[in-house]
Amino acid sequence: MSFHRYVALGDSFTEGVGDHDPDRPNGVRGWADRVAEVLATRADPFGYANLAIRGRKMAGILAEQLGPALDLRPDLVTVYAGANDILRPKVDVDAVVAAYDGAVGRLTATGATVVLFTGFDLGFAPVFRHLRGRVATYNELVREVADTHGATLVDYWRLREYRDPRLWDVDRMHMSSAGHQRMAVAVLDTLGVEHDLRPFDLAPLPQMDRRQKRNADLAWARAHAAPWVQRRLRGTSSGDGLPARYPTLTELSGAHADDMSAGPVSGR
Repeated sequence: MSFHRYVALGDSFTEGVGDHDPDRPNGVRGWADRVAEVLATRADPFGYANLAIRGRKMAGILAEQLGPALDLRPDLVTVYAGANDILRPKVDVDAVVAAYDGAVGRLTATGATVVLFTGFDLGFAPVFRHLRGRVATYNELVREVADTHGATLVDYWRLREYRDPRLWDVDRMHMSSAGHQRMAVAVLDTLGVEHDLRPFDLAPLPQMDRRQKRNADLAWARAHAAPWVQRRLRGTSSGDGLPARYPTLTELSGAHADDMSAGPVSGR
């Protein structure tokens, strides 16, 4: 299977937050870049756009990214949306996914292959485990959307290896480079695209006693959890003022994003 025009939509998950790379736009790489790099070796010409911006809720993603994505006439679209809605104190999950359903219908109607994701199982996460039922409800509705529109589904909920803290960044909210690499493998495998990507070898987990774990949790709360809560109380987002990383189809040759050169991509 090969694609020529890949557009990625969503929030921090798709933007690549947690996969740090100061030489790339917004200082991150991410699984979508990794997927695009593989796809570029299988098609010529090949163009890649990443419209995702961290912190965006469903309404913002659809309002800001759906129209531009359709204008780019992609033959492959990945969409991850709804996670930031689920994390809010109150959310109408049915209404959120109803809006999602309409957007996915517009994307699949173009003939593009559309990839959706379920949400991650938060059952192991001490701070967010109370949201597990909400995520499960969201996931079942997303599965129905995928079935209705013939979309491809990456079932993040069933990727149990993500219970390993080494697949998460220090903020415990975004995937680490190893987590993004593993997600790229999952996306390519689900699409049936042959590739040579492999999960990273992971360093041994540090051994900590109860006191060390408590101190680590307190340090995390001060450095990451508290600012996250404060942004929600102020109604601000970590993505405020950030541009999309690749707002237009960017030509990608070979297997490295360093080969990217901004410019139109012809053909489909």
